[in-house]
Amino acid sequence: MKENNNSKQILLSVLGVAILVVAVVGVSFAAFSYSKTGEKVNTITTGSIVMSYNETTNGINLVDALPISDAQGMALSGNTAGHEEYFDFNVSATITGSTTINYVITATKEADSDIPDTGVKVYLTSMDAEADSQILAPTLVSDLEQTDGTDTTKTGAPADQYKLYEDTFAASNTRAYRLRMWIDQNYSSLGTSGTYKLRVNVYGAAAA
Repeated sequence: MKENNNSKQILLSVLGVAILVVAVVGVSFAAFSYSKTGEKVNTITTGSIVMSYNETTNGINLVDALPISDAQGMALSGNTAGHEEYFDFNVSATITGSTTINYVITATKEADSDIPDTGVKVYLTSMDAEADSQILAPTLVSDLEQTDGTDTTKTGAPADQYKLYEDTFAASNTRAYRLRMWIDQNYSSLGTSGTYKLRVNVYGAAAA
């Protein structure tokens, strides 16, 4: 009889440990159900939205660039050391069930930029199937809408970031984007050198 009780206690202990292990694994999966490219600074606010890219940083640097027209800016197609003409990135969502995810692509200016927002234009296109279709027309950074408390509730984006594009995912998918940036042709205060650095972030949250 005593031997049976000992056997039951051992069995219950083993089952308890097994259940605990399953619970821990389940929690870990929920918390880390996303991936990222290398060690890059991807901004994630939910396990269901991932931003990935191949460049060394998540954005564009303009160094000693000359003003150009919108037509020239929209056609930029090359990157060189210290002067990137475009930034390619993907936004992916993993969705189960009928969840809808709101997301926003934002940009922030680096502190060491010495060209004002009024002198720089950005242009965002969709690169799905390499189509290069316009999403955001050439726009001065100073004219971009900024995130506020409403965005924090809707997408998880913090306040005071420049909005580039907003959309939703209703099913698992990956979307490709290309951001171009240039010095506006009407900017006449450029001296012998100038720098402007823009960083791109993606925030997402399940719709209420």
